[in-house]
Amino acid sequence: MELHLWLSLVAICIMGALSPGPSLALVVKNTMAGGAQAGYASAISHGIGVALYAAITTTGIGIILVKSPTLFSIIQYGGAAFLLYLGINALLSKKQQLDLSDSDESTPQANVNGWRDGFLIAFLNPKLAIFFLALFSQFVDENASVTQKVIMTATVGGIDALWYCLITFLLSRGPVINKLKANSHIIDRITGSFLVLLAARVVIN
Repeated sequence: MELHLWLSLVAICIMGALSPGPSLALVVKNTMAGGAQAGYASAISHGIGVALYAAITTTGIGIILVKSPTLFSIIQYGGAAFLLYLGINALLSKKQQLDLSDSDESTPQANVNGWRDGFLIAFLNPKLAIFFLALFSQFVDENASVTQKVIMTATVGGIDALWYCLITFLLSRGPVINKLKANSHIIDRITGSFLVLLAARVVIN
């Protein structure tokens, strides 16, 4: 793959990762509730989920998904249900108690499953298939080699995971995580409402 094409792909992927959405809300929520470990798990598994869609698209399976209204709807509504589940959990969560006498982070919640949450919020978003079909059509031709497809898939997933790992790193440094946890009830209400609204939007559309 030519360098200028790869750099163009990188730029597009960075802009896509920077756009706020349910994935960002999830990483913030899990980092706040489960600490840096849960945040990094959410970031990496989200990148894996995105890379999986990219790989599916390069193999041509993505076209089948997009052209199958039933399959597309099943995944889409599954995603809406998962967003609703996360949103309700956030709305029902209680304010966290901080122990500032210890220099380490307060004990993370055991029920935060970053590996599951990050992957599912990406995998249950079939619109990624449409995005990658449109994106890869500009970079991949029918005779593209396996190496080129692997590079593109790794680039997409890697940039996504690195961005959310950076978010987790910034959120979990020093007083930042403590300030977030001190206002966890407010942040959870905002995050929960946002996720529920996104779920409703998927169903309505």
